[in-house]
Amino acid sequence: MIVHPLIINLAYIVACVTFILGIKNLNKPTTALKGTYISILGMAIAVVAVFFENDIAQNWSFDFMASGFLWTFVAIAIGAVIGAIWSKKVKMTGMPELVALYNGFGALASALVAFSQFNNLRLLEGGLEKGPVEAVATGITIFIGAMVFSGSMLAWGKLAEKISGRAIVFKGQNFINLIILLAIVAGIVLYVIPGIDPFTKLIVILAICGLSLLFGVTFVLPIGGGDMPVVISLLNSFTGLAVAGAGFLIDNTALVVVGCLVGASGTILTLIMCKAMNRSVGNLLFSGFGAVDAVSKKGPGAEPKAVSTEDAYMILEAARSVVFIPGYGMAVAQAQHAVKELAARLEANGAEVSFAVHPVAGRMPGHMNVLLAEADIPYEQLKTMDEMNPSMPMQDVAIVIGANDVVNPAAETDPSSPIYGMPIIKAHQCKTVFVLKRGKGRGFSGIENELFSMPNTLMIYGDAKATISSLAGEFSGE
Repeated sequence: MIVHPLIINLAYIVACVTFILGIKNLNKPTTALKGTYISILGMAIAVVAVFFENDIAQNWSFDFMASGFLWTFVAIAIGAVIGAIWSKKVKMTGMPELVALYNGFGALASALVAFSQFNNLRLLEGGLEKGPVEAVATGITIFIGAMVFSGSMLAWGKLAEKISGRAIVFKGQNFINLIILLAIVAGIVLYVIPGIDPFTKLIVILAICGLSLLFGVTFVLPIGGGDMPVVISLLNSFTGLAVAGAGFLIDNTALVVVGCLVGASGTILTLIMCKAMNRSVGNLLFSGFGAVDAVSKKGPGAEPKAVSTEDAYMILEAARSVVFIPGYGMAVAQAQHAVKELAARLEANGAEVSFAVHPVAGRMPGHMNVLLAEADIPYEQLKTMDEMNPSMPMQDVAIVIGANDVVNPAAETDPSSPIYGMPIIKAHQCKTVFVLKRGKGRGFSGIENELFSMPNTLMIYGDAKATISSLAGEFSGE
């Protein structure tokens, strides 16, 4: 069945519009699910358009060796089953590393498309590429795709704690990275030069691929686990560039548009998160943040004061305003539903309840928002750092659940601290601060937190979910 090219192009336009609408709806928890469905519809339209553009009905065959379409359907089915099972089984605490994996595989797919296009042209009689522009696009797409794949795998390992989440630096690291990058650029230039025989160009492409995989590792290695949310966002923007490059190579409009959308949105999100941390992208990538233990030059503070849930209840029972400040510890304990229950008990007791969410809390962009939305906490109660900070001195109680850097006063008071200058949620200004922690460690980034030893701070050690549930039980007399 032959489909007119105009219909194919219209289908691509519709798909691109749905992608834009999908991304727009992803900016709020209340419309995120709708945005996901719109994006799925757009992808389905784009896939169908690709099949008809290549005359699927006319070229269909059940011969596995002859029909690329049949292999494509098999691949889609296998991928759909793996993706559905994996996504269903993953816990919310594992979502950041799952995003890193998905991002890495997307980049790898783009690199494989570029390599496949190169290989097809290599086997054709008469040359390897359509022109120098296509040759450059091939080299860059393979470079970005391979680099993001290995970098994302390393980010996954750090987030999943398969390897140390600390920044790993060594002498001359930035210089070595520069040498690797220059070698990759030289390889791309060599590939573009006409007249080189196909076998030599194959060796050059494989060398570019290998160096790019190495560069991805050395690129992410010096970045600490606390910065992984920003790194994932940055790598995601690179994946968009690889996807756009792959679309350019195979003349697919939808891939080019989607790649540009992902690249632009990932870049914007990266800049927003860097601004929230008061750090430049260069500082994040090259400073080796978290490579050494960060101890305040002010010397050791007072010993943190620990209290029981029974004592904490007495303070909460009299509180008229309470703000929850969630962090990754809430995700680890899966405490969001218990937090919802405690918030309801506090409101029934006459307290005004709010949630202060820092832009980089958790281990991926929007991590805390997703968890709180999952517990059906009203979106109106979720306040940004800038919205909440002016009212913090009037709050009777702040409950910090597994957060560390985002409430650390050292960001404002200690010039020697690695996070000095980073905007924080000013929990220390509240009349009383409860900090819920599993133990006495410094947290994922390894930075000492001055808040824990302040006179208005009380520590409640143990599993956050059990602690919150116990506090809620005190209100009901259970």
